[in-house]
Amino acid sequence: MLAAWYEKNGAAGDVLEYGEQPAPEPASGEVLVRLACSGANPSDVKSRGGSRPVREGIIIPHSDGAGIIVAVGDGVDAARVGERVWIWNGQYKRPLGTAAEFIALPSEQAVHLPDTTSFEAGACMGIPALTAYRAVELARIQPGHTVLVIGGTSGVGFYAAQMAKLQGARVICTIGSEEKAQVLRDAGFEDIIYYKTESVPDRINELTCGAGVNALIDMDFSTSSTLVDQGVLATHGQFVCYGSNLRDAVPLNFGAWLFRSITLSFFLVYELTPEQRQRAVNGLQQLLQDGVLRHLIGKTFTLQDIVTAHEAVEQGSVLGNVVIDCGMPAQAN
Repeated sequence: MLAAWYEKNGAAGDVLEYGEQPAPEPASGEVLVRLACSGANPSDVKSRGGSRPVREGIIIPHSDGAGIIVAVGDGVDAARVGERVWIWNGQYKRPLGTAAEFIALPSEQAVHLPDTTSFEAGACMGIPALTAYRAVELARIQPGHTVLVIGGTSGVGFYAAQMAKLQGARVICTIGSEEKAQVLRDAGFEDIIYYKTESVPDRINELTCGAGVNALIDMDFSTSSTLVDQGVLATHGQFVCYGSNLRDAVPLNFGAWLFRSITLSFFLVYELTPEQRQRAVNGLQQLLQDGVLRHLIGKTFTLQDIVTAHEAVEQGSVLGNVVIDCGMPAQAN
């Protein structure tokens, strides 16, 4: 099969290769998926860069993808052959991910993809959409609440904003350009803060008449924690965070948080409990079946252009999710 891989950590142009690799076979309890698309996420490029050191052998990157089941292992219902699916944790704690023509993985990690959802969108479900769903769940949103989503056009942020709104929240998004602001307006979001030219705390104070927001959702604890210090979150507010650009110690103003009874929730989408995962998958499936989610696909690269795709993710040069076309024949699609 054709695939992209690396054998050591490093810069995309230095370590990523493209060519032939042996096609996998489904073991007991597994399915073999012919991939149509692979999702390239920031965590994937960080892993290749060194956040997950290569111990030995090759690494086919990417945890997200979508395609069609073409074979099953022992113990898996043969009726699943031909089923459209999306994939989660494709390359988490295992070496062979979705940047290839095929992937074999446990049956439960290949989730039914509705006919009305494209493979490109399916390749955005595993990390962006599931992260957004869990973040909104932890935000404990009630109708009438106000939620601040940092980076409203990011892979996770765009889904989180929609999911929060569907739960009856007023959603405020930060963005960095007029192009991104227009994407949000087109999706029905009017409360927008240009964080590069406006004071986020001042604008939140203005938009909420001094009350603050009930929940803050962001991927960078190292920067958003200062917003809490500055009074952006209301008393009993929920701060939900799923990452940090600074992995070392991050100062926290305990007094500023304690006397407003702030709740801080961290989570890693790769490590959801089985119950949390199933709840998120079920909820996301319902949203897909109802057709209420918009998908922000930024650009699709070929598998052969894996280096350019990784560099685009690292540079943030693409608005929306970066997707890899894995070369599924049109007649199989």
